[in-house]
Amino acid sequence: MRYVMLLDATPPPTPPPAELMEAIMKLGEEATAAGVLLDQAGLMPSAAGAMITVTGGELTVTDGPFAETKELISYAVYSNRNIEEAVEWGSRFMKVHRDLWPGWEGTCRILQVMEF
Repeated sequence: MRYVMLLDATPPPTPPPAELMEAIMKLGEEATAAGVLLDQAGLMPSAAGAMITVTGGELTVTDGPFAETKELISYAVYSNRNIEEAVEWGSRFMKVHRDLWPGWEGTCRILQVMEF
């Protein structure tokens, strides 16, 4: 089963520490070697994007930035046996942020990809 992991965060004013970036790369290499990481990338701030909404039959396009306090900053697509395995990989990713970037706060949403 494929799962997409979406990372929302309000990063602290300091840039990410080099140790965090090294830990993320190491975790990505481990997940790739295990055959579970299919794709991942960082995302530009919402100021570089747009939002398309349909309400009451009307289509509206809104340019970024969006009003949310957190930004969607990255995604990853994993192939896991079940949700518990996906949660384990997501938790490992969140733990390196917690442990290596003081003051960092964020949320990792894990959603199963619908396959037909």
